[in-house]
Amino acid sequence: MSFTLAIVGRPNVGKSTLFNRLVGKRLALVDDRPGVTRDLREGAARLLDLRFTVIDTAGLEEATDASLEGRMRRLTERAVEMADICLFLIDARTGVTPDDEVFADILRRRSNHVILAANKAEGSAADSGVIEAWTLGLGEPVALSAEHGQGLDELYARLRPLADAFAEAAEDAPEEAPRTDVDIVDGDAMPGDAAHKPTPERPLQVAVVGRPNAGKSTLINKILGEDRLLTGPEAGITRDAISLRIDWDGMPVRLFDTAGMRKRAKVQDKLEKLSVADGLRAVRFAEVVVVLLDAAIPFEQQDLRIADLASREGRAVVVAVNKWDVEQNKREKLAELREAFDRLLPQLRGAPLVTVSAKTGRGLDRLRAAVERAHDVWNRRVSTARLNRWLEGMLAQHPPPAPGGRRIRLRYMTQVKTRPPGFVVMCSYPEKLPESYSRYLIGGLREDFDMPGTPIRLFFRSQADKNPFKGRRKPGPSKLRKHLDKKG
Repeated sequence: MSFTLAIVGRPNVGKSTLFNRLVGKRLALVDDRPGVTRDLREGAARLLDLRFTVIDTAGLEEATDASLEGRMRRLTERAVEMADICLFLIDARTGVTPDDEVFADILRRRSNHVILAANKAEGSAADSGVIEAWTLGLGEPVALSAEHGQGLDELYARLRPLADAFAEAAEDAPEEAPRTDVDIVDGDAMPGDAAHKPTPERPLQVAVVGRPNAGKSTLINKILGEDRLLTGPEAGITRDAISLRIDWDGMPVRLFDTAGMRKRAKVQDKLEKLSVADGLRAVRFAEVVVVLLDAAIPFEQQDLRIADLASREGRAVVVAVNKWDVEQNKREKLAELREAFDRLLPQLRGAPLVTVSAKTGRGLDRLRAAVERAHDVWNRRVSTARLNRWLEGMLAQHPPPAPGGRRIRLRYMTQVKTRPPGFVVMCSYPEKLPESYSRYLIGGLREDFDMPGTPIRLFFRSQADKNPFKGRRKPGPSKLRKHLDKKG
């Protein structure tokens, strides 16, 4: 049986470093400054023959009010309640602090199984801190170094008996329904073209992106029906790209919450650069990207860049306009939005434009339907026979140009891939075909095969490209004579 281990402790004691060590990848953002981690991040951990879920948490703070630190603390306390085992991390070089004593008392009351670990214990300078950890009353501390991988064998020895006890208890327990899990953005391969319908094993990957304070985390919390992600009035709260597996009204989905993306010129801080890079990685991993706009200031330059990025990466795009509940003139505003969308993002013409309120939950049913349809279009496949009948009609309606008096012949067309749809047209002189004619064909594909909004890749190839001897020099008479002499 798998169990859940939550890593808790003060800021900057090495929780994220240990998390990365246990999952075997650099998934959590790590920096020297305290308070980098804010949301809960889960990952599949491996320690020798143990397989379990590990949760990286925000640093425990004394604050209990409605401040950002107070909200982070409540989220960490929730992770303590979710976990089977809490690994309480202290800094062996700093020793036990008054905050450590307060949090040790909280863990004694809230968690059934607490393992105390003194991190950064490499070298003799940390010996006194390891000894001092005994005063917390949580038993013998595990001396380890997350940075160098030391002490993990001792951690395994402490976890093994608890894992065996959980396994024995699970044998007689009734089978539980799968719960909503927080996952990490990893490098797993995306599903193939053949079976594109989402399944619990391969859920639909949806990334929610946008500028800071557009309401991305609030929207995902409303879809979940619970406050799983840290939210608030402050801009830039989310730092890691956190994902959550959910059943969205019968559709298995993996939702990625990403950090707000500002203009590149404004991103100077190292930590913000890491956060944005993590968000871009989520966009590349996703299948459908929801670009979330603020109804008060929609289609700013950065919104356009984000939407264009998703399109260039070949992802299906849904544009959602948030904070619609406070809009007064909804009909006039919606008409303005649609006109601006078609004018400013012609490459996404026909993509879904949905108005939502992350605060009240209105419009989430329309958002779900738009995501599902965008995914279906992204996976659409058209038979070669239909494509070539269509191509004949397009050529009759508007023949290709004849640059330099040479007529370009488009012979046949086929679809070579989906996700997004990709097509190849075999023709003569493909290098002379103007970009305007390519746009003409792409526009026809969108309209006639009902593929609005999704990126379409159209390639032109010459029959000569298939010739394996293309580009080779013809042998001269002397070389040909020598070749024949060798043959006998």
